[in-house]
Amino acid sequence: MTIEANYPHIARWVRDFGWIAIGQDDYSRSMVRALDIGGMIWEGKTRYPSFDALLQDLDQALAAWLKAEFRE
Repeated sequence: MTIEANYPHIARWVRDFGWIAIGQDDYSRSMVRALDIGGMIWEGKTRYPSFDALLQDLDQALAAWLKAEFRE
């Protein structure tokens, strides 16, 4: 299985719009963030039960963002 098959919205985001940051840092306590040239468009929870849960949450959030921005 590929990232594109399992998490199509993450793949599209990174290919066409911006980047993701995974892990906590000095600027944010969230475990995952989606960013574009304008800044952060979404930030996840501080903890996830698994890495797959983190990726699922991110993929769903990006699907909602794409739907809102492009009526997809």
